[in-house]
Amino acid sequence: MRFVRTASAAAVVAALLIPTAAHAAPAAAPPAHAAPGETVTLPVRDALTGLPIRDEDRTGYERTKFKHWVDADKDGCNTRAEVLKAEAVIAPEQGAGCKLSGGEWYSPYDDRYIHGPSGLDIDHLVPLAEAWDSGASTWTAAEREAYANDLGDSRALIAVSAASNRSKADQDPTTWLPPAAGYRCQYVTDWIADKTRWNLSIDTAEQAALDQELSHCPDVPVTVTTAR
Repeated sequence: MRFVRTASAAAVVAALLIPTAAHAAPAAAPPAHAAPGETVTLPVRDALTGLPIRDEDRTGYERTKFKHWVDADKDGCNTRAEVLKAEAVIAPEQGAGCKLSGGEWYSPYDDRYIHGPSGLDIDHLVPLAEAWDSGASTWTAAEREAYANDLGDSRALIAVSAASNRSKADQDPTTWLPPAAGYRCQYVTDWIADKTRWNLSIDTAEQAALDQELSHCPDVPVTVTTAR
């Protein structure tokens, strides 16, 4: 289950569409990474093939190098609150300073409903440490802040139970998949989309794990607007 939120990122400036209709000829090879702000649509297995493969390196990582949560649009609600409001099954009450109370959320990682915001974490689908390992170590501070507060793609940040998020921590699909097995195809598809959006690499073990999981999943088209 996904809940669509209003994007606060800049509007898409161009579209690069690969045919996905039933009788369209498949692409011979995945396209080169699109320029920032462009949109690409392609089968998820092609998207996986298109990700660069590099060894990971966590040297120098600190969580504080990804500034969050920020109030990018200056409406009084920070990124965490924006995600909570967007993904609520039953809307919470909003008080002074964007303090949220009540409400209900669905946590797809562990197939649970959570009452009240205190039992929820906002998960970076591709964890901050994993992003660092996969290329973000070379980004500017502004790029890392944009990544950590990405409201421009509903797959990037997701409200889930605190227990499931803390079980996941900074693991990639090599060592962690959602306990709710029925959500795993969605999870790895979104993982690939998020890495494509931010032009992040994968390592060989991650590639193998994603490929193995996708072997049980439909080769659905994914549409991604590149952030960098």
